[in-house]
Amino acid sequence: QVQLVESGGGLVQAGGSLRLSCAASGRTFGSYAMAWFRQAPGKEREFVAVSSMSGGTTSNTDSVKGRFSISRDNVQNTVYLQMNSLKPEDTAVYYCAARRGSSILYYRPEDYDSWGQGTQVTVSS
Repeated sequence: QVQLVESGGGLVQAGGSLRLSCAASGRTFGSYAMAWFRQAPGKEREFVAVSSMSGGTTSNTDSVKGRFSISRDNVQNTVYLQMNSLKPEDTAVYYCAARRGSSILYYRPEDYDSWGQGTQVTVSS
């Protein structure tokens, strides 16, 4: 399994931006589809965005389309989540996740093999 470490969370005002990073260990990062999920207090973990192994195909959940974008650098073994026009309802712990060897995009937490520890994002109104 790949080891994942997220960073970049913090407190931001509504309308602001943050860029989350997720650094992966190992030399097979390009063999993993990568995704971001989030979990707000009292709610289930929900899908945010996913990238194919190459980064050529991505998908976002409807609530963040036009505001968030996922990208990856397979040389630096890092996946990013650029978050713009943040809203208070984006407040959550954000997790990156990896699924090995998948050319199909998956959207459920149970479909992913490895998880980071999470990074808190708080958006004030």
